[in-house]
Amino acid sequence: MTTMTDASVREFKMPDVGEGLTEAEILKWYVQPGDTVTDGQVVCEVETAKAAVELPIPYDGVVRELRFPEGTTVDVGTAIIAVQVAGGAPAPAPAQPEAAPAAPQAPAPDPEAPAGEAKPAARQPVLVGYGVATSATRRRPRKGPEVTVPAPAAEPELNGHAPAAGSPRPLAKPPVRKLAKDLGVDLAAITPSGPDGIITREDVHAAAAPPATPAAAPAQAAAPAAPAPVTTYDGARETRVPVKGVRKATAAAMVGSAFTAPHVTEFVTVDVTRTMKLVEELKQDKEMQGRRVNPLLLIAKALLVAIKRNPDINASWDEANQEIVLKHYVNLGIAAATPRGLIVPNIKDAQAKTLPQLADALGELVSTAREGKTSPSAMQGGTVTITNVGVFGVDTGTPIINPGESAILAVGAIKLQPWVHKGKVKPRQVTTLALSFDHRLVDGELGSKVLADVAAILEQPKRLITWA
Repeated sequence: MTTMTDASVREFKMPDVGEGLTEAEILKWYVQPGDTVTDGQVVCEVETAKAAVELPIPYDGVVRELRFPEGTTVDVGTAIIAVQVAGGAPAPAPAQPEAAPAAPQAPAPDPEAPAGEAKPAARQPVLVGYGVATSATRRRPRKGPEVTVPAPAAEPELNGHAPAAGSPRPLAKPPVRKLAKDLGVDLAAITPSGPDGIITREDVHAAAAPPATPAAAPAQAAAPAAPAPVTTYDGARETRVPVKGVRKATAAAMVGSAFTAPHVTEFVTVDVTRTMKLVEELKQDKEMQGRRVNPLLLIAKALLVAIKRNPDINASWDEANQEIVLKHYVNLGIAAATPRGLIVPNIKDAQAKTLPQLADALGELVSTAREGKTSPSAMQGGTVTITNVGVFGVDTGTPIINPGESAILAVGAIKLQPWVHKGKVKPRQVTTLALSFDHRLVDGELGSKVLADVAAILEQPKRLITWA
């Protein structure tokens, strides 16, 4: 991760923060040249194709140089910051900013390499599933004048407070930092109330002006998030938005899935009135107090029971070996809309969880996704996914299977509709389910059985007991 450029300066390289990732964009620097850093201190936030991640520095010292400004996409293995390590000669004062070069300079030769052996200029790490990349570090297009400083400017003022030079970085978890950024609150101006001097979400809300309160959680998970801000100009007839990060990865994955796996989608409309009544009863149950209880919880449990009754649907296709891989565990994916795009984190070994445990896992998954802090590992290894399009008021759809999985269940809006119940037309709570599956490994009979089982459980939720 580090390399020596002289006796006292170390370079910190962009790490692979998730399996197979080849690049990341520097979103924000938390330090600048001349700042003192300690082992484990977060120095920057980067966005990969899967999540936003804060990077800690692995040693003590003084920042000598920031190699790239915010907004630059950097290849894994490229040095991004140079630090004068503790005990070394003092670093020279940072030079006056010069115009940024058209392309980043190649890294300096490694003095630890064997004599007479030149170090290749291209990046060398081989990442899972990608091989050796030879492309140079890229800088995304910018609107307006090109940035002419290699290091970011001082932290802007927030709520009338500017960070004091040389002051220690306030202690706060990543979701709390994002909340403070969204509300325009300066963490340095907050008196922490958490243990060990950690700033809490309540501290941030109390410091916001005017006071802000968290929005109430909707009845169903994966609620729509606010779209990412887009710059527009007076008189403009078009706005172009760069496709990067999560959105870029999602687009590539969906195209690959749509044109690789032969999709089949089946639909069923079902009376879920009894399920909705059970949701209300569970909210009053002492075992479920403080937990997220909504229709998605029972739909997830219904799908897990249906998979238990029809285990062959929980599989993947191994193209290289021409084999169907049957999974004896269910990593249940939940599609979540976030400001950075659609992501699909999954609940590991969901089949082994009780209803309260499943509620806890769903609540944590959704909250983390909305805060934009879902880790790359949380989005790996999924087997089957649920996408809740009903929160957008949509009746149904034909969802695309998440790559590497066998099926995806779309849940439509639950609406009061006229329905024939016990020989009479009555108003009932009704929804439409859509199951897309990979026809290479799931035939029509198997797919139909799974969808019919989910519908039957939602119509008569007592089957959660008799079929489990």
